[in-house]
Amino acid sequence: MPDDIAEQFEKYREYLGVLGRMQLDDQLAGKVDLSGVVQLTLFEASRSGWEERTEDDRLPWIRRIFAHNLLDEIRKFRSQTRDVTREHSIEQSASRLNQWLASEQSTPSRKAMMAEEELRLAIALACLPDAQRVAIELHHLKGLPLDHISQRMNKTKGAVAALIFRGTSNLRELLTNQQDNPDV
Repeated sequence: MPDDIAEQFEKYREYLGVLGRMQLDDQLAGKVDLSGVVQLTLFEASRSGWEERTEDDRLPWIRRIFAHNLLDEIRKFRSQTRDVTREHSIEQSASRLNQWLASEQSTPSRKAMMAEEELRLAIALACLPDAQRVAIELHHLKGLPLDHISQRMNKTKGAVAALIFRGTSNLRELLTNQQDNPDV
């Protein structure tokens, strides 16, 4: 793979990781090799028309590839066992993915603006300290309440609230710096 394509893929790697973490519930998050799904997605994209697509078309296209690969991975777990609780969990994750794919009904210019913002957010999230990133992803992207996050992170609600506050402040600063210095 040429170096310029590899550089382009790096900005999508974090973005797909964020999307994957948003889609997987607690039961599946520990079982699905998310980095493997991301890697497979990038490999498939490099082999199936990456260079022929415009920058505006790439994000929705790579998101669809990723969603299908993630659904395939989820289905593997469904076929391995008939545990009713796991099936319910998988159905919820699959439903979120299908809603995510269906939400791409917008004008081309709006899609391009949203794609750029999503990539900027994913890159900025990756720059945060892990605890802040996790707290923000769980609260703002997954919509979990503070008490659930505090249990999951083994921290007090106050500590989680502080992580979210500091992380949000840092995120704003990172996004402002990205906007002021797009090459950074």
